[in-house]
Amino acid sequence: MGDAVARKIEEAIGEIQGWMDTDHAGPLPRSYTPVIEHDPDDPDFVEIKKVKLKLSAGITGFVSIPDYDDGRPITFRREWLTKKGYSAEHLIAVSVKGESMEPTMSDGDTVVINTLDTTPRDGETYAINYDGEDIIKRMVRDYGRWFLVSDNPDQKRYHRQECSQGTCVVIGRVVLLQRERF
Repeated sequence: MGDAVARKIEEAIGEIQGWMDTDHAGPLPRSYTPVIEHDPDDPDFVEIKKVKLKLSAGITGFVSIPDYDDGRPITFRREWLTKKGYSAEHLIAVSVKGESMEPTMSDGDTVVINTLDTTPRDGETYAINYDGEDIIKRMVRDYGRWFLVSDNPDQKRYHRQECSQGTCVVIGRVVLLQRERF
């Protein structure tokens, strides 16, 4: 890992700059949370399937195809799902495509979508079937109509689009973002 990443980790765990540059035989920092390896047979953990969406224009449903490209399962403690009121059967994970949601989301990030939560709420982010294309956008209500808005400040390139019946079907609300680059 590079120096920049090491400095960010040190800052995040409350250690002095350069702490990661030396061997440590002693105890880990107080703020340390151990990484737990996922055991598929452990009932305390739930794996959310990572999928690619196959959509058609004007169709309210969607088909999900397993996405094995990166080999990472998205795993949660069952207690987290219960606390949030989510049903594992109705959560899917997909990769973010493109730059339209920068800086909030980047190409290659992973989002978890609650497919039971399809009622638009102003300012919330959703996965949408927009005329047969799967997109992730923020929904904004303006003058009694719903619009799909990109977070990218280049609004000339990523202008808002009206979400009207037939061309815009809500797949579900984004409930979690997993980033590798920050």
